Amino acid sequence: MNHKLAALTPPLGWNSWDCYGAAVEEEEIRGNAQYMAEHLKAFGWSYITVDIQWYEPYANSSQYRPFVPLVMDEYSRLMPAENRFPSAADGLGFKPLADYVHSLGLQFGIHIMRGIPRQAAHAATPILGTTSTARDIAHTNSICPWNTDMYGVDASKEGAQAYYDSLFKLYAEWGVDLVKVDDIAASRLYDTHQPEIVMISKAIERCGRPMVLSLSPGPAPVEYAKLFTEHANMWRVTDDFWDLWALLLDMFDRCRKWQGIPKAGCWPDCDMLPLGHIGIRSVDGGGEDRWTRFTRDEQLTMMSLWSIFRSPLIFGGELRDNDDWTLSLLTNREVLRMHRESHGAREALCKDNIIVWTAEHNDGTRYAAVFNIGESPLQLALALEEIGLNVASGIELWSGAPAELAAGALRTTVPPHGVRLYSFM
Repeated sequence: MNHKLAALTPPLGWNSWDCYGAAVEEEEIRGNAQYMAEHLKAFGWSYITVDIQWYEPYANSSQYRPFVPLVMDEYSRLMPAENRFPSAADGLGFKPLADYVHSLGLQFGIHIMRGIPRQAAHAATPILGTTSTARDIAHTNSICPWNTDMYGVDASKEGAQAYYDSLFKLYAEWGVDLVKVDDIAASRLYDTHQPEIVMISKAIERCGRPMVLSLSPGPAPVEYAKLFTEHANMWRVTDDFWDLWALLLDMFDRCRKWQGIPKAGCWPDCDMLPLGHIGIRSVDGGGEDRWTRFTRDEQLTMMSLWSIFRSPLIFGGELRDNDDWTLSLLTNREVLRMHRESHGAREALCKDNIIVWTAEHNDGTRYAAVFNIGESPLQLALALEEIGLNVASGIELWSGAPAELAAGALRTTVPPHGVRLYSFM
């Protein structure tokens, strides 16, 4: 299975982390899937992903409980905690939940940590398809600095590939469509875990089911772009992204660094969209249960930058609590068309407080996102040739207002931290 065919356009979906941390439960997954099917599927949204520690029975927030027993099968593979995911009883794992998500016409994703459970290594439990045990393949000096669940897998050991093959065979049986692998793309202790990325990529090719491979956390080093494009579909260009202006401002530099890389099957990932109702059982990002701290203009800036750059769009809030405004950010057909079908995105201008990104469509449409990163409104008369455009008419995609074009210049006022996103013919 060539997993490059799994994400020909950037994935659109929902992930449980921003609202539920490690503590999401089955009912919440089902409820968000139902909302997506009813309100978002028609616009191309399709992935529902269970984030970290679904195998930890008593996870209760985004703070991990260190060295606790995890639910595991006889072959050293973590299994969903049945108290949180009742349909996983009798060894069924995530198959019933994936079946439900598929019945809605959606796709099912899970988060895993790189490596093998420490408890498996300590107990020397078996690995399917090899005589090696978990203890034989564990790389005990390769740990995650912020979570105690796993040891890395030593790629040089007999049985290492067999372990990852057995994992992805299980996920294929469950019906998993996307796997987000954490503690792998960047590391505070080590370099990018390249041998494990290669083993996981190989395991997906062998499992018989197309799966999107998403790598976290960031910042993934841009000098490894070839490795990432060869072996993964998405990789994080940032550490965890939250609803703070400083982090959003920083994304302009990260997108500039990765411009030219996005293409079918390969999507540098700006991380989840912390929109709507977040932090319900999460204390990350310096906040608790809240609505996004981004202003409406900042929300439009984020959606515009992610969309023109063609980052995956993964919504982080509790979908069932969306208000009309939040829903409108996710259902703008013209913005989504740009995200799905445009190409050639680049930073065309960066001067004082103005940043302009442009992109184009095969039908001749040209796009321009005009950002104001300053603290006061910007009145602009922007010469079109300065951003490489020669166009006659246009529309601002969020408001639907016609673009004001006169004497070869675009005239507009951009609010602080705000954007004007245009489609021109």
